[in-house]
Formats: sequence, C-alpha cells, structure tokens
Amino acid sequence: MAGLIPQRFIDELLSRVDIVDVIDKRVKLKKTGKNWSARCPFHQEKTPSFSVEPDKQFYYCFGCGAGGNALGFVMEFDNTDFPRAVESLAGDYGLEVPRDEKPEDRQRREQHKPLLDALDKADRYYRAQLRRHERRDLAVNYLKSRGLTGEIAARYGIGLAPPGWDNLLKHLLSHSIDRKMMEEAGLVIKRDPEKMREDRDTHYDRFRDRIMFPIRDTRGRVIAFGGRVLGDDKPKYLNSPETPVYHKGRELYGLYEARKAQRRLDRVLVVEGYMDVVALAQHGITHAVATLGTATSADHLQRLFRLVPEIVFCFDGDQAGINAAWRALENALPLMSDGRQIRFLFLPEGEDPDTLVRSQGREAFEALVKKADSLSEYLFNHLSEDLDLKRLDDRARLASLALPHLATLPDTIYRQLLIDRLAELTGTEAAVLSRQLQGQPDTNRQSAPPPANEPPPHMDDGPAGRSDAARPAQSQGPGAAPRRQQARIHKPTSLKAIELLLYKPALAAPLVAKAGAATDRDLTLLDHLDDRYTRLLAELIELAGNDPTTTTYTLLGHCYGTEEGRRLTQLLKSESITPSVGVAEEFNYLIDQLLEQARKAQFRQQLLERVRPGLRSTGNEGP
Repeated sequence: MAGLIPQRFIDELLSRVDIVDVIDKRVKLKKTGKNWSARCPFHQEKTPSFSVEPDKQFYYCFGCGAGGNALGFVMEFDNTDFPRAVESLAGDYGLEVPRDEKPEDRQRREQHKPLLDALDKADRYYRAQLRRHERRDLAVNYLKSRGLTGEIAARYGIGLAPPGWDNLLKHLLSHSIDRKMMEEAGLVIKRDPEKMREDRDTHYDRFRDRIMFPIRDTRGRVIAFGGRVLGDDKPKYLNSPETPVYHKGRELYGLYEARKAQRRLDRVLVVEGYMDVVALAQHGITHAVATLGTATSADHLQRLFRLVPEIVFCFDGDQAGINAAWRALENALPLMSDGRQIRFLFLPEGEDPDTLVRSQGREAFEALVKKADSLSEYLFNHLSEDLDLKRLDDRARLASLALPHLATLPDTIYRQLLIDRLAELTGTEAAVLSRQLQGQPDTNRQSAPPPANEPPPHMDDGPAGRSDAARPAQSQGPGAAPRRQQARIHKPTSLKAIELLLYKPALAAPLVAKAGAATDRDLTLLDHLDDRYTRLLAELIELAGNDPTTTTYTLLGHCYGTEEGRRLTQLLKSESITPSVGVAEEFNYLIDQLLEQARKAQFRQQLLERVRPGLRSTGNEGP
C-alpha cells in the first residue's frame, strides 16, 4: 500500500470501469429511461431518488446530495479510503495497482516491515497462550465474569501474556527476530547493564501475566498492545510505548473493528477503556472506540469526523471523567463545522459503560446515549456551574468565560447559533457579543468546508450562462421583467470556467502549448490569483489539455474528496452548466477575464515591490 498511485493509472481505471456494474454489485439498480435508479444506500428513503447516469459515469442522489464517480461510490459504500477503493476496483478488472514511491517512503516501508512482522508474531503468540497456557483458566474466567463470550474475544483478538520474564522473548528469538527489533516494537525492555545479573538476558518481556488487547491500524495490522493485569501488579493497565508504527495521539482502540462490524457508521461512541469497548460490542453496540491512555486529541477528532458526523463522549461522572470531557470539548471547538455534532454522556457514580450495559441492557444504554448533552449544553452548563445567572455580575462573568471558547470556532452558522444562545443566557444582544468576539484570540479558527448537501449555486441567465457583470449592460424596456438579482449567488469567474470545462474537457487543448509552440494565453499568469478555484482550474486545464482522452469523470476523480470536488459534484447535476451553444466562446471569454485580473494583480505586486524600499526608508511601511 506504500507510495502514491499515479494519476495516469486512476484515469485508466476510470476509463475501464462501468459505474452501473460497480454499483449494481452493491445496490440493485432498475433501468429508468437512459439512466438507472434505486433507493439511496446513504440515507433512509421510501421513494427512489438515487440516479446513475452511464453516459457521464456518474451517480447522484436528489434526496441527500451524495454523488460522484465509481471510485467515490466504492469509498462511500464500502466505508474505505481512496487507495483501498482503487485496489478494490482494480482487482475486479484484473489490474495491478502501480506505485510512485519516493526513496524515503520506500526506506520507511522497509524499516516498518520487520516491526510489523514482530508485532504480528507476538499477537499470534498471545492468542495461542489464551487457548493453551496453564494459566488460561484464570484469564478465561475473568473474561467470562465481564460477560464476554469466546466469539467477542476472538473478534477483538484478545490474548494472554503468561507470567515469566522471557516467554515472548524466547518465542520471537526462535522465529529469527532479534532483540533490537523487539525493543523497537515495544515488546521487550532492555535491562540496566549496571543492575543486570550474569545469568539474565539483556532484555525481558514488557507484558507479563496480563490479558492482552491488540491495537490495530485502519488496515487491521497490529501496531501495539494494551495489557490488563491478572494479578496485583501495577499499573492495572499497561500500554505499548510510542514506536515508529504506533503514535497513541492518533490511534483509537476498536476503530478497525467498528468499521468492520458496520459498513456505514452514523456515530462513534468514545469511551475510556478497552473493556468498555469490548463489553459494549458483546451487547451489540459495535461503534465504540477508546483513546489509548491519552486525552482525545484534535488528530483523533479529525480522523473520526472523516468517518461520521456525530461523536458521543461517554465518560465516568467523576472528576477525572469531567476533566477528560472538557479537554475533548476544547480540542473539538476549532473543528466544529456545520453538520458536525458532539455530545457528552456522563454516567452515574460508580458506573462505567461495561457495568451499565451489563446491568441495564442495550436498549437502556442507547436511551441514555440519545439523551446525552449537546456540545452547547455542556459548554454553557460547565461554565455557569458556579454562577447565578439571575445576577448581573454573573451573567457578565459567563460572557467573559465563554467568548474565548467561541472565538476558536470556525466562522459558521453553528458559531452564530452559539453566540445567539449566549446572548439569551446573558440577556445581551447577539450583535454586541459578536463585536466583543472580534477582539478575542482566534489563532485556531479555520474556514469550515461547505456542507455536503449545499445546493449548487445559481448560474446567471443569458447565452451560455455569461454573467451580467461580464457583459455590457443592456437596456430593459418598459415591459421587461425585473431581474431577480437578490436571488442570485455570486459565482467566481474561475468556477464558471470549471463548469464549462467539466462539460467539455476538450476546451483545454487549445490552451496548452504543443510541441514547444506558445499559445496566445499565458496561463502562468493565473498564479497571481491566489484563490482555490483558480488554482483548481489551472490544474484541470493542464490535466485535460495534455490528454485528449480526458473525460468529465476523470476531472471529477482528480479532485474527489476535496471541498471543491464536493461542490463540482453538485454542479454537474445543474442543467445550467451544459449550455447548448457558444461553449468554447464562453470558456475563452472567461479565461481572458481571469488573465486580465491576473495582469492587474501582477502589476500591483510589481508596483508594491518598487515602492516598498522607499516606505522602509521613511518608516511608513505597513505591517
């Protein structure tokens, strides 16, 4: 899996596959005219609104807005990442996926391979010990006392590290794995030379007399372990150290198993320990994960939000649980774009998910999850815990406590709703709080991506969709209908050009120099326009201009999984992007408009560079 997949192979793969065949293997399609339809697999519906267009090699759901090419569908339906989707499709067509691998990537892969091999052999050893070691009865009885069956233990790969100092060490040595590699994998510990006896080995097993929980990456490979003590040793839980293949601030226990158990996850439940995850799975709640002895980090949250729109934190109601929840909330705020949801469930004193689900059952536990506090409820309840909001001073205190947290939110509708809620609680106008917010530190603020179901922007009326701003004004007679300017959404010139290029990729060919001959349009000027759609337009022109076989869905595949890709997917369903006449004329007109803007930007930059030395000498240079 190491190395980048060449774009040329992705293009070739998309040109070979038939999206109807790809989707029909997973969702039964029915012929409806020239297209195919079905009930959408990505949301609940009674009337089919999911359409597959073989001409465009494209799918789209008019109900939830999901859409894309064959690769996008495999990623969404199989709940997998891009490289695996490529490999899945390639395997169906008997193709081997090539890799463009940098020397440093190849070196890293070669270094990781023996580490992963050592960890895999350790995993097999621990699982075998749970079946046949003389101490197995104690471990099995403990697992049974926690309500676990052999099936669940096998699903999560639970094993046993037997008592003794060098059981695993000797086993791995017999498989030609040296001590240095075991140490680097976190499986053994090197003895202090000054305290080491002559009859002892240089290393000893890290995990001894413990029930073992393997920690897997997204591909199911064992990268670390957690061990729960069987006797009275300390600590009660012991985790692998950080290694070249294991970084606890990014990994989540049970995530691989959760994705394997449920094709499409709607939410993830974050709990505190291994046994909580496994016990919940025993009762049919298979979407729980646990952090690995560390607070929930931004990396954890980013990883989960790529999979699900909702995260529920389920912690003990003691002070440690409250502290963990608050750290999670602080890390989550900068990531809370519209459509994402976080909730907090605090369990009664003396209870944890394991004990609660065993005593009350699945339905009662899930009922508690549904009643969990929203992020906004927890935020304001926590900050006002020691305040009396009937008092003027305390309301002011709440505002001063809350505003620094709200400042870390992305500039979204959700942020505005929290400002409105704070205004209600403090009896203040939202506009006043918004002005106060401008003075708060906002180093973590980030622009939120557009929602996946954002409607396509309206394209201006007129021949080939040219905007009024780009055309000379025309007189409207006395009887002319007034234009509904208020209903239109301003659309960047570069985005309009991309729409036309999607409709007809051959438009790019005349813009790309052939055999060293220069064109009459210098596209390198576009570098002076630093916006995302102009950069994307330049990429797509180069891609389509250098390959006459480029198709619409090849261009979509190039930007799949990005904010721009999601918006272009929706634009492709808009009739306004397929004008009947004047496509080339309109496209060239838009390119000329962009180049003119770029020349002006270049001139301004050159002018600024000429006058800046003078500004420095007079001390008048701006910040």
